[in-house]
Amino acid sequence: MHAVIETGGKQYRVAEGDILFIEKLDAEAASNVTFDKVLAVIDGDNMNFGTPTIKGATVVAEVVKHGKQKKIIVYKMKPKKNYRRKQGHRQPYTQVKISKITV
Repeated sequence: MHAVIETGGKQYRVAEGDILFIEKLDAEAASNVTFDKVLAVIDGDNMNFGTPTIKGATVVAEVVKHGKQKKIIVYKMKPKKNYRRKQGHRQPYTQVKISKITV
């Protein structure tokens, strides 16, 4: 069984046991999080698509840990004008493990 969920402005195709890195959630580590914006559920030949979401469908996930991704460098430069700006950014994330999909 697969489901398509929306969180953090992005859509993810998930199955039970999957481990995802998603946008940071306000939840403690080792706690459960419920995603109720389920866009589609695929179970073999049975496909259920929402308009835009499926009412009553939920995906339960366990929060594994929080962290930050690798640093990216944002560099701006305008030639011949002595304008240079260097800035680093590390995006925070939450690692979750999908435990249950219900329709």
